[in-house]
Amino acid sequence: MRTLLLNRSAVARNLQALLLLDDMREAFRTDALARTVAPQRVRAPLHSEGTALVLFPGSVPGIPAYTVKVHAKFPGQSPAIKGVVHLHDLVTGGLLAVMDSGHLTAVRTGVVGALAADVLARPDATRVAVVGAGRQGVLQLKQLRLVRTLSQVRVYDTNLEHANAFASRMYQELNLPVSVETSVRDAVADADIVVTATWSREPFLHPGMVRPGTHITALGADEPGKAEVSAELLGASHFVCDHRALSVASGAAGAVGLTEGAIHAELGEVLAGLKPGRTSQEQVTVFAPVGLPFQDLTAAWHVFQSASGDEDVPTLDFSE
Repeated sequence: MRTLLLNRSAVARNLQALLLLDDMREAFRTDALARTVAPQRVRAPLHSEGTALVLFPGSVPGIPAYTVKVHAKFPGQSPAIKGVVHLHDLVTGGLLAVMDSGHLTAVRTGVVGALAADVLARPDATRVAVVGAGRQGVLQLKQLRLVRTLSQVRVYDTNLEHANAFASRMYQELNLPVSVETSVRDAVADADIVVTATWSREPFLHPGMVRPGTHITALGADEPGKAEVSAELLGASHFVCDHRALSVASGAAGAVGLTEGAIHAELGEVLAGLKPGRTSQEQVTVFAPVGLPFQDLTAAWHVFQSASGDEDVPTLDFSE
């Protein structure tokens, strides 16, 4: 069999966020109702500032394939995440495709954030605060527009140059007014939705900083040693994750010393109707995922189906 080889540009032209939103919603529901395999995240620090990471097996009923993602995180580089996703036939194990993991991971994370906001943010939420003016901040904002009508954005980053560049880019690409703030507190003070996408190793969101009714999507605490939302704020909030055990082992809960008892639900349980999402206008909601293999599979299968008819995508026969 021949294997599709998809670089970043090929992944990008075959990945449609609006269509992926529906695919991902269904994948979360299916995983919640019929989880077939425990997700594995194997992480190893490197002799540098980098981290090697393997996520496997990406598997969900209804998709005849599975994924193994091998990538690395280097916070000082741009992009910070580099690697590949291997897409295999579920019956034979044949290698269907090898594709760039950086763009795929970034977009699927943005789509997952939008799904969470759709069921956890207030229906009238329009004002967004972004803490961390990197690639994920950009994609979260873009995908949020699939589920909410946004009116204004405030951004804060420890690097003022990055914050200014983010504000300029988002105004040009989305026609949204973006103001640069000089502190996290100022950025989040009047926000309906707060997005945090940082490398922080200490919590910076605490009780009293956000208004009643705010929704927080906290993406930074996706491996041990990273934290964004304090234990006190998580404990007082309607806290949703993507996998309870992994949130404690390597995510937002465990980062601040909380157990599974602090977690209200997994997002799949909310999307499947097994647990409620937002239950009042005044409730503070938090979605803090670690990122799961089935999410990679859903995005990779979406790309593979589109790219199979793309004549510009090269192939290779690994059996030769």
